[in-house]
Amino acid sequence: MKKYVLSVMALLCALTMVIGGCSTKQSGEMKTLTVGVMPDIDSIPIIIAQEKGYFAEEGLKVDIQQFKSAMDRDAALQSGNLDGAISDLLAVAFAKSGGFDVKVTSHTEGNYKLIAGKNESVTSPKDLVGKDVAVSKNTIIEYVTDQISLSQNMKEESINKVVIPQIPTRLEMLQNGKLAAATLPEPMGSIAVANGCKFITDSEKLGINPGVMMFTAKCVKDKKSELQAFYRAYNKAVKFLNEHPQSEYMDLIIQKSGFPEIAKTALKLPKYREAGLPNDKDVTDCMKWMNSKGLIKQEYTYDDVVVDLFK
Repeated sequence: MKKYVLSVMALLCALTMVIGGCSTKQSGEMKTLTVGVMPDIDSIPIIIAQEKGYFAEEGLKVDIQQFKSAMDRDAALQSGNLDGAISDLLAVAFAKSGGFDVKVTSHTEGNYKLIAGKNESVTSPKDLVGKDVAVSKNTIIEYVTDQISLSQNMKEESINKVVIPQIPTRLEMLQNGKLAAATLPEPMGSIAVANGCKFITDSEKLGINPGVMMFTAKCVKDKKSELQAFYRAYNKAVKFLNEHPQSEYMDLIIQKSGFPEIAKTALKLPKYREAGLPNDKDVTDCMKWMNSKGLIKQEYTYDDVVVDLFK
């Protein structure tokens, strides 16, 4: 009788594995991933994956931590309080150069906009020569700002960079007329325009995309299954976002992300891509820029910074 019961149990277990997609993971078996996000559109698929239960469907628990500045996010990552974060190639190179090994695991959809104040007579980047433009120092924001200047054959020093790390503060000062312009991530760029400020250009028009997701090398080594589950859930969120109108979920996004209420009508989201790796040119160009400014001494290659979890 005992052998019969054991045989039946084994058969039921095998059937469960087949019906459940051959998953042998039990509830609670996966380790938690702690992920840092910023107030930008890259956070939206992660928020949707959490709120729609896609992480839970994959047997994964994700602890989402909100940050308002890249400096605070990177400090949390290097202190061991995060497994990974929405980030950019500059932050990856800085971490590696400082002896803290991280890996790029996917591209993101971030767009960074150069926005002029509502009272400024500005129609092109060249009109900002000699004027105050707010950036966050040695970040993707400054990189995009410099690339915009380069595209206009302007010298980097032709504008007066004002360092304002916190994104909401940068937006507020721009809207209050205390700056000629600012480079802002989405949705803050669109919010500024909706409030009367002027769009000049953005990273999308330049054809650059230095935004990435990064995780610590330790996490990549010790939590590969969790990261793969994370991206399966992420892709479900991307499918949801691309198939449903913004009006269906923007109230939730505003509540969970801390976006201002005006984002509901001001922001037009991109068509999100499923998780994939950044292209070689974005990595190479960003590393060259950092080397040229003396921000890092190492000449990191694509393979030095990117890991493929999708094989």
